[in-house]
Amino acid sequence: MTHTMHEFNRHRDVRAALADPALVPELPASDDGPAGASVAWLRATVARFSSGESHRRRRALVEAELARLEPAALRRAVAAGTEGEVRVRVVRALAAALDMPEPKMVAEAVTTVAETYFGGADPAADRAVARLMARLVSENADQAAMEAAANRIGLLVQACAATAALVEAAAGGDVPLARVLRETPPVRTMRRIAARATNVAGQDIAEGDVVLLDLAAAQSTHPVPLTFGAPPRVCPGRAHALSLADGLLRRPLTAFARLHHQTAPLLLPNAWDYASAAALVAQGFDAIGTTSLGVAAGLGLPDGAAATAEATVALARRLGQGSFLFTVDAEGGFSDDPEEVAELARRLHDAGAAGINLEDGRSDGTLAPVALHAEKVAAVKASVPALFVNARTDTHWLGCQEEKTAERLAVYEQAGADGVFVPGLSDPDGIAALTAALVVPLNILYTPTGPNLTELTALGVRRISLGSLLYRKALAAAVTTATDIRDGRPTDLSAPSYTEVQATSVLRAVDSRT
Repeated sequence: MTHTMHEFNRHRDVRAALADPALVPELPASDDGPAGASVAWLRATVARFSSGESHRRRRALVEAELARLEPAALRRAVAAGTEGEVRVRVVRALAAALDMPEPKMVAEAVTTVAETYFGGADPAADRAVARLMARLVSENADQAAMEAAANRIGLLVQACAATAALVEAAAGGDVPLARVLRETPPVRTMRRIAARATNVAGQDIAEGDVVLLDLAAAQSTHPVPLTFGAPPRVCPGRAHALSLADGLLRRPLTAFARLHHQTAPLLLPNAWDYASAAALVAQGFDAIGTTSLGVAAGLGLPDGAAATAEATVALARRLGQGSFLFTVDAEGGFSDDPEEVAELARRLHDAGAAGINLEDGRSDGTLAPVALHAEKVAAVKASVPALFVNARTDTHWLGCQEEKTAERLAVYEQAGADGVFVPGLSDPDGIAALTAALVVPLNILYTPTGPNLTELTALGVRRISLGSLLYRKALAAAVTTATDIRDGRPTDLSAPSYTEVQATSVLRAVDSRT
């Protein structure tokens, strides 16, 4: 029977095809040999971008293995190694992290398997599969144990190939990985088979038809990469592959950037003056943000109106005399000239700031053109590479172009943003969709009615900001205390003592008369 080939190269069509459960990778050739002794058996037993009960069971096995691995730890492990080619170093780091016996032998065998896993046959690769299985399961292992071992091997094989391709594409420059994934995708095309009849972009696809997806062409006209799939079928090892690639490329991370790549997300409280920052640091917070509302309101000025540039720099200079990490909320950079924004960023960095927050929302309720905001991000990174740029989009904050959120963030991370911020987004599904598409850490604004810290962590959020909440709570507490005393009501007067405030809030080596 003759089957039709369907080709798709438009982003929305490719995305729809990737999400269609009827379209699956080509079924592996049947294998009549003994279980656990060939590449063909391995292909037929591992998790794939498919559907059905066996797929769900096998994917769960892979996800359980990946849940044991902290991406940041993988980054450190692979960066520390210097021996062997990229693929060997990737597999050795993963095998060690998964507590596999003889990581060096595993790495050598897996790289042999990888040569033919995606097509072809080789007796040496079959023997390598047999050696791996002999190390991972006992001779009388049951089918479940064999399947679990196969999926551990499949995880290593796919990580080996994908990470090596990404590192090769990114090597020799400082181009953001997000841009590499879009412009030089390690996987340029994908081939799918229709397991049953379906329809994509108005085309009827019969059972058995071949579907060719041109990812490179699709990504050339749309900023969101599709290399790791698309919701709801996203590669579960995405974060691990990116961390491994980062480690192999050995791009340095500042102390502040490292806080975004830990097991737990960075909880960032926002201060409005030195005293509030110092009090928070004294309670063990790893870093402090500033709140533009607190800075502006304290001066009787409007927030978001580019009226507090000098006050923001002055606060950074005060905070810079402390011994803690801090990042500055700089609204939209107080200018629409990227070079002026870069100059402001340099002044903040010189004052001691570890990061800057740049937003695309405007005081009139509109959004800045995405290209302009990306230019600001790129200009700052070119001027001050060590400054962590958190690019904020106000699509949800302003209720404007919410459907464009992912596209805006993709453009910003490809311009060099180290992290991205979406205040106003609290829908778990919306957050999960973003973390599945982003390369850089996602920052979410904490809201009492939204997901809690544990839930945000599970969704993949890497930074949680408190925004102006603490400033507003402090105002409310001051007013409540004063009115309670005035009106004769009982009130909670617990507070730091005069001496305690002096001890934490007096700037070092600064004359109090200035």
